[in-house]
Amino acid sequence: MTSITVSLVDLYVLRGVGPAIQCLVLRRGDGGRCPGSWETVHGHIEPGETPAQAALREQAEETGTTPLKLYNLGRVEAFYQHRRDEVALIPVFAAFVAPDAAVRLGGEHDRFEWVTVEAAIRRFAWPREARALADAVALLGAGDAGAVEDVLRVC
Repeated sequence: MTSITVSLVDLYVLRGVGPAIQCLVLRRGDGGRCPGSWETVHGHIEPGETPAQAALREQAEETGTTPLKLYNLGRVEAFYQHRRDEVALIPVFAAFVAPDAAVRLGGEHDRFEWVTVEAAIRRFAWPREARALADAVALLGAGDAGAVEDVLRVC
């Protein structure tokens, strides 16, 4: 029987505010899934981890960066993993990093770029990433979550 689990996280790494906001995009390397595709940070939630803890760990592993602020975007994506017969629920996060944050790629990606939101939306392979990034900018484009900061800010 098909299972439904919270097993993955998505994380958008951002810098800047307003019209100057940029998103970090990562290109998948050869030898893994979806080689050559551009994406945001993704990852599995390990046993004993909360989704927020997994997002922080994946950010460190895939980008080598540390957030100044981490936000829960209040959205959960879903993805059917047919090989596992599992519907994965995917909590979505956004992290702001320092403007001069040094990116250090993990083994899954072979290239990164800081691009405008519009460029990231055009580049992402998955439509869900474009929708979630648009939500992130709508909620956090001023550098914080405004009136809903107390609900969305994780750390």
